[in-house]
Amino acid sequence: MADKIGAPDMGSQEVMEEIIRTRAYQLFEQRGCQHGNDLDDWIQAEAEVLGTKPSVSAAQMEVSQEAVAA
Repeated sequence: MADKIGAPDMGSQEVMEEIIRTRAYQLFEQRGCQHGNDLDDWIQAEAEVLGTKPSVSAAQMEVSQEAVAA
């Protein structure tokens, strides 16, 4: 028996990641291929593909991580 009912299939996870990756690259291209926003692009792409609202931007995440490290 391959998978339990309701268990995610690794193949579908890989497909979903590829869809997110492709959308993130489209966002990168829409900004004129300016580097430095890869995490923001990924978060936005993930939110669009999964139908969720991004909870934080990359800049907010960095500030939070710096506060924890201090």
